[in-house]
Amino acid sequence: PGNVLAGHLFGIPLRGTHSHAYVSSYMSLDEIPDRTLRNKDGSKICKDFVSLVKEWLCKIQAADSLRNVFGDTNQSELAAFASYALAFPSSFLALVDTYDVMRSGIPNFCAVALALHDLGYKASGIRLDSGDLAYLSIETRKVFHAIEKEFNIPGFGKMVITASNDLNEETIDALNKQGHEVDAFGIGTYLVTCYSQAALGCVFKLVEINSRPRIKLSEDVAKVSIPCKKRCFRLYGKEGYPLVDIMIRESEPSPKAGERILCRHPFLESKRAYVVPQHVEELLHCYWPGSSDKPRAELPPLLKIRSRCMQQLEKLRPDHIRRLNPTPYKVSVSAKLYEFIHYLWLNEAPVGELQ
Repeated sequence: PGNVLAGHLFGIPLRGTHSHAYVSSYMSLDEIPDRTLRNKDGSKICKDFVSLVKEWLCKIQAADSLRNVFGDTNQSELAAFASYALAFPSSFLALVDTYDVMRSGIPNFCAVALALHDLGYKASGIRLDSGDLAYLSIETRKVFHAIEKEFNIPGFGKMVITASNDLNEETIDALNKQGHEVDAFGIGTYLVTCYSQAALGCVFKLVEINSRPRIKLSEDVAKVSIPCKKRCFRLYGKEGYPLVDIMIRESEPSPKAGERILCRHPFLESKRAYVVPQHVEELLHCYWPGSSDKPRAELPPLLKIRSRCMQQLEKLRPDHIRRLNPTPYKVSVSAKLYEFIHYLWLNEAPVGELQ
């Protein structure tokens, strides 16, 4: 956001793509207030770019050459793409895996790209950041070629496909041997860090905006975000070791020592256990409320933070911190949060259609 604001204020040219959080921040097409877009040559103004996008989506869904492979797409994602294109019509490059690449991301991107084409612009392409990159790139290229032929759009089949997702020389070599349609690779972590001194991968994902919970979906379950504002607690057993961490919704009552609580895996239905903690420790404390009318709390000195980190590591069972085959430490969600995750997941995921 800071880079985009600097570009707006000082006229700095911007390149790149948007984030998953940008896509998941939208709820519907109604959230786009200004829908006007001037032709690239400046000759006239399209008064409702969003309606043009929707018309193209209907044409794509009805195209004979695509064999009715596209059903209903995620409309909040379509809103994000349309809004992004309105802001950057000359450099529209969309991240298409927030909900479902082939069922939603690709048709939504194509609809916006074709609408831009009507106004004299050329979309830059797409970025894939999860899933089977080789397969998805090949299937995407097929769609691009089919649209070029169906609607007589020269060059659409050669739209740029970029891939990212912690790529290194081994994964790129494997992709090359397997066969793919990727034009460009985005390499970040492995370009600027040493493999033997690995980086801690921390990624920002939007979980709530304006009190509305949001979720990011992915074919890789590990990349599905856990929605809504949460509290997190560490539950300790009789021997003094931490048993499990549990996340709950902010509105839920806190777990208490001696009271049984159901801990669930966020995504695997069969993985669950009742826990009766001997001690409960809340892990998250708010130091910056993010509002000007609420004061920030004073952070502890860095040495105290480091000391606390070392103390927490010492509390873990030895099998959790051994170098060879360590036991994964369990992080769970409450029953109510589990139900809400899957409710929102089903609500946001596009429904497929078999012919």
